[in-house]
Amino acid sequence: MSIQDEQPLEGGNASDGVVRVGDTVRKPWVRTTPAVHELMRTVAAAGIDVPAPLGRDEQGRQILEFVPGRLAMDSPALTPPELARVGRMVRSIHDACEGFTPSAPTAWEPLLPVPEGKADLICHGDLAPWNLVLGERWVFIDWDGAAPSTRLWDLAYSAQAFTLNDAEAPSELAAAHLGAFVDGYGADANLRDRLPAAMAERTEAMYELLQQSHESGREPWGSMFTGGHGAHWRRVSDHVAAHQALWTRALNSTVVP
Repeated sequence: MSIQDEQPLEGGNASDGVVRVGDTVRKPWVRTTPAVHELMRTVAAAGIDVPAPLGRDEQGRQILEFVPGRLAMDSPALTPPELARVGRMVRSIHDACEGFTPSAPTAWEPLLPVPEGKADLICHGDLAPWNLVLGERWVFIDWDGAAPSTRLWDLAYSAQAFTLNDAEAPSELAAAHLGAFVDGYGADANLRDRLPAAMAERTEAMYELLQQSHESGREPWGSMFTGGHGAHWRRVSDHVAAHQALWTRALNSTVVP
C-alpha cells in the first residue's frame, strides 16, 4: 500500500492521522482500543449497526469498516420523526452496553467524567450529529472516546447536541425537537425529570473543559477554545440553563407509563 492509497478524512477535532484506505478507515491505536473494539463487537452482537472493527494494520493502526454517507451535522435538519429514530438508536446502544465489562483491565479516560464519580455504564460518550453517518445505513462512528458514564449523563449530551445546540433557534421549536428525541429514547418519568438540569450541567462542563484546556495548554481542546468552540459552548450552556422550565414542560407533555 502506498501513501497515494490513503485519503485523509476530515471533520474530527480530536483525532489526527485518520485516513480512508479503500473500504476501511485507519486510525491511531491507543491503549483503550482493545476494549473499545470489544465494546463495539458487543453492541453489534445485540443487532445494532456499528462500524466493524477489523484489527490492526502493518503500521499498527486500527482498521475499521468505512461507512459511506454524510454526517448528520452536514445534512438538512432532522425532522421530529428522524430525531425520534436517533433517540431510539441511542437507547438501543445504551441497552446493549448494559453490563459490559472488558475482558482485560482497561484504564479508561473519560473526557468529561460523571459528576460525583457514579459511572455505571460504558458509553460511547459522543453520540452527536458530528458522529452520526446518514445514508443507506444510519450509523454512529468514532467510538474511541468510550468510557464509564451513566444513561443520564450520556443522554443529556446526545439530546442537547441533536436538539439544543443552536442557541439562536426558536426555543419552542427546540423544545418540541427535544421532546421527539426523548420520546424516541423511551425515557421514563425519573429520567425526564432529571434531564433538564443534567443538560445544563453537561454543557457547562464542556465549556469548562475547553477553557481550562486553553489555560493549561492541553490540546486539541485549548486550540478549539480559541477557534470558536469556546464561544459556541458558552452560548449553548447559557441557553440550555436559561430555558430549563421550557425543556421540562416539553419532556412532560407525553404521558409516560
